[in-house]
Amino acid sequence: MSKTSLQAGQMIISLPESCLLTTDTVIRSYLGAYIAKWQPPPSPLLALCTFLVSEKHAGNQSPWKPYLEVLPKAYTCPVCLEPEVVNLLPRPLKAKAREQRTRVREFFTSSRGFFSSLQPLFSQAVESIFSHSALLWAWCTVNTRAVYMKRPPRPCLSAEPDTYALAPYLDLLNHSPHVQVKAAFNEETRCYEIRTATSCRKHEEVFICYGPHDNHRLLLEYGFVPVRNPHACVYVSEDTLVKYLPSTDKQMNKKISILKDHDFIENLTFGWDGPSWRLLTALKLLCLEAEEFTCWKKVLLGEIISDTNEKTSLDIAQKICHYFIEETNAVLQKVSHMKNEESALINQLTLVETLWTEELKILQASAEILTSLQTAFT
Repeated sequence: MSKTSLQAGQMIISLPESCLLTTDTVIRSYLGAYIAKWQPPPSPLLALCTFLVSEKHAGNQSPWKPYLEVLPKAYTCPVCLEPEVVNLLPRPLKAKAREQRTRVREFFTSSRGFFSSLQPLFSQAVESIFSHSALLWAWCTVNTRAVYMKRPPRPCLSAEPDTYALAPYLDLLNHSPHVQVKAAFNEETRCYEIRTATSCRKHEEVFICYGPHDNHRLLLEYGFVPVRNPHACVYVSEDTLVKYLPSTDKQMNKKISILKDHDFIENLTFGWDGPSWRLLTALKLLCLEAEEFTCWKKVLLGEIISDTNEKTSLDIAQKICHYFIEETNAVLQKVSHMKNEESALINQLTLVETLWTEELKILQASAEILTSLQTAFT
């Protein structure tokens, strides 16, 4: 790390290959022979998770002890949250959180046979070492902290892509959506290198960027919610999209089919700069009058059909936005009440509260922008 200011293009960190924890590390270890014998071959992810649990169990005997000690003891990804907290998440994220929980549960269940084969390595029963909670901790460690580093396929591992590398020290760098970095393994120097594309003043914290992710993705994959994330947004589902449209519209089903056929029914959002172009375009198509319906292709190309269509779609967008604001305020009230009642869950509830508070700010910003857009038609 530099003791002076960092300029764009400068190296933040260079970590030698020997310091990286990859499937190479695992296969060279005492686990290698057991991995080679097991059929069907374990996945690269299972190999890494098994090594982490085993080394953590070894305690002071593990050469990886200094690294293991700086890893979080627990994680805040949705897969680790209590069911009543997961239930408070926005609907799209709640569904993904439940999928994540199922995936990890199946990962554990399908790995039990392999864990049993490792019994000769331990004096203690493997069931008590490779428990669901231990594997969950290891899975979260890899999922939240690994860097991308492609390894060649090996016959002793399954055909799944081998792309995980745990990078001690490097993984202490925090995320900021406001910085840009270049990160990759340098084949010439045999080091994993991160260079900054933005300058950083002396004594300031050095950040890296995990990617242009929204808050749902960051919470799901990394377990945190940043404040004022420029990529944050609020998702509008299909049922909410049609909530304020006239039920008497005989062409509604056809309109929905057109949106689905042209991939305009998902990723409809409100952001800091108002409703997305995709959301407004979908609403414009849905708001077409019977005599305008033949113009639907023009709508998808971004053409203006009529002032009435523009105004109606903005009005519907504003109604959806206000509906979301009411819903968000209601959830925040519920979270506040639960924080008073469930002191053991306060950290998890605070995380969910931050997510909803950020969504509320986005919706309030969108409502203001929509009001100014609506004034053009009054």
